[in-house]
Amino acid sequence: MMMRTLPLALLLAFTLSACSPKYDWRDYRSPDAPYSVLFPGKPAKQTRTVKLGELDVSMTMTAADIDGVVFAIGSAQLADAAQVQAALAAMQTAMVNNIGGALASSKPLDNGAREIDASGKSMRLLGRFMTRERRVYQVVVIGAPQKIEAETVETFFSSFRLL
Repeated sequence: MMMRTLPLALLLAFTLSACSPKYDWRDYRSPDAPYSVLFPGKPAKQTRTVKLGELDVSMTMTAADIDGVVFAIGSAQLADAAQVQAALAAMQTAMVNNIGGALASSKPLDNGAREIDASGKSMRLLGRFMTRERRVYQVVVIGAPQKIEAETVETFFSSFRLL
């Protein structure tokens, strides 16, 4: 009797784990910046001072890691609206440098944002960078190329809304 129960228990455990969703999409509204987004898991938040070109800014990063793929939103408010374009360019450069990569593509979007695709030795970065008034945003997905799924990237990117 015990021998029959063990395989049944293993089969049940395997079946239940197979039914567990990899992504647990949840609506997130930032308390720090006016945006909302769907994260594929419970996000964590950190604020720290970063250098964007010549500027030192307080940037808040909110991110969820699903199987080694990071879905993240970064935002910072600048002192002067004249600084936003330089800060956006510095954000893009810093993100590509963080993966030791090079741009594969960079294109403007209809909403004024810029979308990039960059690859490093073992990492891929997909990102959208935008601004509103004095605030800059980066919406990025970073991970091993074989782990990044186009459908989840599109869900994450298309759910991002400036409020």
